[in-house]
Amino acid sequence: MSHSLPFAREAPLAFRGPALWWSGLLAASAWALAAFVTHHFPDQSEIVEWTQTGHIAVAQGAIAVTFLVLAVTAPLIPPLWRRIQGLGPWFVALGLFFATWQAVTAKFSLLPMPFFVPPQQLVEVYLDDWARLGESVLASLWLLARGYVLGSAVGFAVGIGLGWSPRFGYWAHPVMRLVGPLPATAWLPLAFFLFPSSASASTFLIALATGFPVAVLTWSGVASVNPDFYDVARTLGAKPRFLVLKVAIPAALPHVFVGLFMGLGASFAVLVVAEMLGVRSGLGWYLSWAQGWAAYGNMYAALLVMALMCSGLITLLFQARDRLLSWQKGVVKW
Repeated sequence: MSHSLPFAREAPLAFRGPALWWSGLLAASAWALAAFVTHHFPDQSEIVEWTQTGHIAVAQGAIAVTFLVLAVTAPLIPPLWRRIQGLGPWFVALGLFFATWQAVTAKFSLLPMPFFVPPQQLVEVYLDDWARLGESVLASLWLLARGYVLGSAVGFAVGIGLGWSPRFGYWAHPVMRLVGPLPATAWLPLAFFLFPSSASASTFLIALATGFPVAVLTWSGVASVNPDFYDVARTLGAKPRFLVLKVAIPAALPHVFVGLFMGLGASFAVLVVAEMLGVRSGLGWYLSWAQGWAAYGNMYAALLVMALMCSGLITLLFQARDRLLSWQKGVVKW
């Protein structure tokens, strides 16, 4: 008769995933369908002849094979399974989307050309015009960085002043109520007249679009700090500078980041308008140039790059927020 020791523990159960990742199998079928549509049906090339159709079909077939392999192997690898198991419906939807996109554009011309282009034309744009598109991305990033950093810094300082000093708020609050709600693009004619160059005028407009939401949210954060925090700090001998730097600002940071997110979206909208009207470089200028030449493939390629750039910047901002506000990590996800 065996007796178990009181401190003995049961062995941990081994990871047991499903025998097959069914969403991965469906994703493999969807991407195989996309490869079949791309390869089997001829292109309607009366207007333009696309050279990347074969490469697109091979890439879609490779993706289908990859999902087929993952459907069998992913449940056996716990870290990989935990990462991809919830993405299966999106993988299926993307495969069906590319199959439909090919069918309604390049294969059957259900959507009018040249206003709607197939994916192979976007690939051709990235391969043939990558230098000009890359220069436009760098120019937009540099202009956005100048305006966004300037606007965030000024808005942050103004928000702290509004939330902390009634004397500062007496003068600044009416100006904020008058200037802040106006769209930054409404200042375009005046900005291009007052500033010596279109680049400096565009920087000012982006800073203006960024500064207002940052100032308002920082003001809200500082004003909503619990007064007991200040009382405890004063009891311990804290000076006003310490109260601002060590109490008010850390407590207001969640509001500040909300303002930074709002300012980034507003600054991106102003960036495109400013580059279309006054700057001779950047993604906004590239969009205007492509539209003028009816190069809709270039236009859609630039829009895709712009969306990825904006999403990437928001992701970086979220990572900074999660690092600084680790106690709020996961409350808001991107």
